[in-house]
Amino acid sequence: MTGLCYALTVLIWGTTWIAIKNQLGVVPIEASIAYRFALAGAVLFAGLKIAKRLQPIPLRHHPYVFLQSICLFSCNFLCFYIAETLVPSGIVSVIFSAATIFNLANGMVAFGQRPSARILLGAAFGVAGIVCLFWNEAAAAAFDRNVVIGVMLALLGTWFFSVGNLVSVRNRKHGLSVTSVNAYGMLYGAGIVSAFAAIRGVEFTFDPSASYVGSLLYLAIFGSVIGFTTYLTVVNRLGAAKAAYMTVLFPIVALTISMFFENYQLGPLAALGLCAVLVGNVLVFSPTPRLAVFVRRFRL
Repeated sequence: MTGLCYALTVLIWGTTWIAIKNQLGVVPIEASIAYRFALAGAVLFAGLKIAKRLQPIPLRHHPYVFLQSICLFSCNFLCFYIAETLVPSGIVSVIFSAATIFNLANGMVAFGQRPSARILLGAAFGVAGIVCLFWNEAAAAAFDRNVVIGVMLALLGTWFFSVGNLVSVRNRKHGLSVTSVNAYGMLYGAGIVSAFAAIRGVEFTFDPSASYVGSLLYLAIFGSVIGFTTYLTVVNRLGAAKAAYMTVLFPIVALTISMFFENYQLGPLAALGLCAVLVGNVLVFSPTPRLAVFVRRFRL
């Protein structure tokens, strides 16, 4: 079951970039994010209610549900969407893959978790591989003020995402259902983004085109309802450190799609990066004794 959730998350979140591209332009970013999570939260809330699986959340836990919504369903997406208007999406993907490092560091600070050398080495291979995959695109971006702002926003969004992982672990340890927390959290997130938009004076508009509506439905149902449920399920079963390795694999899916639909050419450096990511995946998840001996040789 955990493997299925892992695979679904990588497949879904690795393809949402196509839908996000159709969200940018006509409709303000804040409106698109608010629409996405309002719809996702309503669908998930109604589905759980009908199935009689909506868990009542005690009032004392709602501040943590609200904190999770800040980190996973609102502020992180504001950072990422705005960042993609300033820097190429490939750079944002590289930065987002650093969630593995953020999760390791935040786990040590919040829970005193000490990651094994195997996970550290695997994460290093993964991040290095992503950098190789998108090095040419990153190098092509001029290092100006907009690039600096975009990179900082992407880093901030990744940090929010990482903290949200740890808050989810806390909520699960207190017996809160992943799906019920997500239902409340997504509605909270839609409200947070709407309030932010109101403060900035953003006018909510809507694009009735098939591409916009279709992408909105995909992001709300698959990217949010299903994607966040499967991702946070993996987080609570494997831990934030291992689950975060999925962020390294998302760009690989996007890269594969680009090869088929956008004539992306896999150069030597990118091919090396792909191999590094696969090696990192083996290091993170392989429990074989031989691998453990190999990793011990790299201990400091």
